[in-house]
Amino acid sequence: MTEARELYWDECDVGDACESGDYEVTEARVIAYAELTGDFTPVHTDEDYARTTPFGTRVAHGLFGLSIADGLKTQAPLRFVPGMSLGWEWSFVAPIKLGDRVRVRFHVGSKRQSSSRPGWGIVILPSELVNQRDEVVQKGEHRLMIPLRPEDAA
Repeated sequence: MTEARELYWDECDVGDACESGDYEVTEARVIAYAELTGDFTPVHTDEDYARTTPFGTRVAHGLFGLSIADGLKTQAPLRFVPGMSLGWEWSFVAPIKLGDRVRVRFHVGSKRQSSSRPGWGIVILPSELVNQRDEVVQKGEHRLMIPLRPEDAA
């Protein structure tokens, strides 16, 4: 299997789509995220407490889900030459439970050349984080600035 080549802005087209490999949300990973961020909210770290919530069990941090989506996107077959993230608009749709296997689906929704930074272009990547039952657990879009091919940048 050949490794995916990173694409410049002008090498992708609106409609290009991709789905990543999957990622298992384990107890160890949720605890590591809590330790990294300092967010030990009991719905994430205390099963006895979490059973009393509408979720009925521990769930991953919402921002952990976004972090997973971003990481999976960078490993997916459709990837870009490193550039600059311009931000995310993101919604938490459903809980991510321990033991879930999630993956990210995304596509190039739109693209334009940057008006403020010559040699760069902006892509909008509508994205969904889905679990093993193909249920959308988080969704939104990522705005990304990536370079044009060097010969096209002038």
